[in-house]
Amino acid sequence: MTISDNPISSPQQPGEFTKVNTITAEWALSCLGTSVRAALRKLGPGLVTGASDDDPSGIGTYSQVGAQFGYGMLWTMAVSYPLMAAIQEISARLGRVTGHGISANLRRCYPRSLLRIVVALVLVANVFNLGADIGAMGAAAQLLLPAKTWIYILFFGSVSLLLQVFVPYSGYVKYLKWLTLSLFAYVGTAFFVKIPWPEVLHATLLPQLKWNREYLTGLIAVLGTTISPYLFFWQASQEVEEVKNNRGEKALKHASRQAPVQLGRIRIDTYLGMALSNLVAFFIILTTAVTLHAHGNTAVTSAARAAQALAPLAGRWAAGLFACGIIGTGMLAVPVLAGSAAYAIGEACKWPASLEKKPEQAAGFYLTIAAATLAGVGLNFLHIDAIRALFWAAVLNGMLAAPLMAVIMHMAMSRKVMDKFTIPMYLRVIGWSATAVMLAVSIAVFVT
Repeated sequence: MTISDNPISSPQQPGEFTKVNTITAEWALSCLGTSVRAALRKLGPGLVTGASDDDPSGIGTYSQVGAQFGYGMLWTMAVSYPLMAAIQEISARLGRVTGHGISANLRRCYPRSLLRIVVALVLVANVFNLGADIGAMGAAAQLLLPAKTWIYILFFGSVSLLLQVFVPYSGYVKYLKWLTLSLFAYVGTAFFVKIPWPEVLHATLLPQLKWNREYLTGLIAVLGTTISPYLFFWQASQEVEEVKNNRGEKALKHASRQAPVQLGRIRIDTYLGMALSNLVAFFIILTTAVTLHAHGNTAVTSAARAAQALAPLAGRWAAGLFACGIIGTGMLAVPVLAGSAAYAIGEACKWPASLEKKPEQAAGFYLTIAAATLAGVGLNFLHIDAIRALFWAAVLNGMLAAPLMAVIMHMAMSRKVMDKFTIPMYLRVIGWSATAVMLAVSIAVFVT
């Protein structure tokens, strides 16, 4: 074909050039959309787990420390990222290699007394978190569309429960992935205010620590919110779900050829998910610091009150975006909290435990989800102080995190559990470092 035969390079008739460019642009967008969809299909447990870490109660914690300490807590996001990413990767490896969740491995390899204590603490802490999250979602919805808060509480609790019970995991996880986009509401909110970036970078990279009770309590709250036991259980169990529901995939102990691909996917999925979690937390602290703290409003007591307080300082759009993010992240976190409790109990009791099964096939598992969700909803009608509930949930999580992380590390290093897939040295070093940090946090809870 000669140059003149080329329809793109030959002289164009009026409108042809625009038409060709339009077709090219549409093709490029189509390819981009295909690439995004393909990437999302490869991401899953790590992405959803990381996003659910920024639940409404977490948003409330980050808002409080941002309002109280300004930029003084931004550095925690840089420090906590490798710690939380490592322990989540280890949890994911445990599920993928063994084909069993954390409770199942505890039941198989450790004393039953330890299993009962761990499961009981996870259940209690998750119910407190569920109650706080659903209550925060109701309060945020009331800011957007005035109505009785209890109506929203019942609505969000019911919708979340019905989705988990009647929508199979393979379909439900697609919605959870798209809900992660709601987290960008907090990144967007920051652009409604003027940020002194040099000062922010200095506080992030060169922190000035304060050794007083208030600062240590804030530090405990941030680390306890960021590294939570329910995340360990959820991600490990979701890897087990991936093994069960994808044809041809097996536990790596029995399919070593799949290891390079699956362990590589876990690493990418987990580190991207945790990066998203910490990035969003960073912007929540930053936004409340540059608005609320800068104007002397240091007494924020919930995520919804943080959104309300932003309105006169950053504008109604920023406050609305903040409130929408609370609802979106709540719809993401509630099933993770209820589901992780159900996995913990179901695996401990040898029940069929899978979101892919129908309710009649896993009655105990779904009854646990329903009981945990309804108990969380019920807490909002008992006039329990939300901040006190969050504090005790953080205490329980802090008490449970360090010993549970030690057990997870022991399992992940054991050939009896992991066969030849024991974790590499870099994960051992960072994992034990994370365990030591959480142990220090647990001790500090009692000291302060």
